[in-house]
Amino acid sequence: MTDFILLAGFDVIKPDPGLIFWTSLIFILVWFFIGRAAFRPIQEALKKRENSIQEALDEAKKARQEVANVAASNDRILAEAREERSSILKEAGEARDSIIKEAKEKAKEEAKKIVENAKVEIDNQRKAAITDLKNQAGLLAIEIAEKLVRKELKGNAEHEAFVKTMTDELELN
Repeated sequence: MTDFILLAGFDVIKPDPGLIFWTSLIFILVWFFIGRAAFRPIQEALKKRENSIQEALDEAKKARQEVANVAASNDRILAEAREERSSILKEAGEARDSIIKEAKEKAKEEAKKIVENAKVEIDNQRKAAITDLKNQAGLLAIEIAEKLVRKELKGNAEHEAFVKTMTDELELN
């Protein structure tokens, strides 16, 4: 079998100048037409793809930067909100303390007024009781005096005439 390959010869492999010329000419023409029909559109498509990838990378970079800016802004806003919350809580605590202090002062004033009013009322009632006691003591003294005077004036005609004139004077007044 190896003899058969050796006998066949190498005519196909042997360089022939005409074959090289025509092969080269066809190759160059095909290369030229393929270059115009396929390579240039492929190259343009690759260029467009490269540009769109670069634009996407730039947009992604911008988006990352915006996200970082938003995160920083959120942190800043959160810090401001915390400060504002603590400020509001502090003000509320101060307002609460002020209200409690004011309520205590009002309660003390009210208690003081109530005590003063009670003292005045007690004093008025004491004075009224003393006046009433004096009036009753006076009435009692008058009754005792009247009984003594009646006892003294009983039976005496002169005394009876005196009492009669006195009662007549009292009735006129």
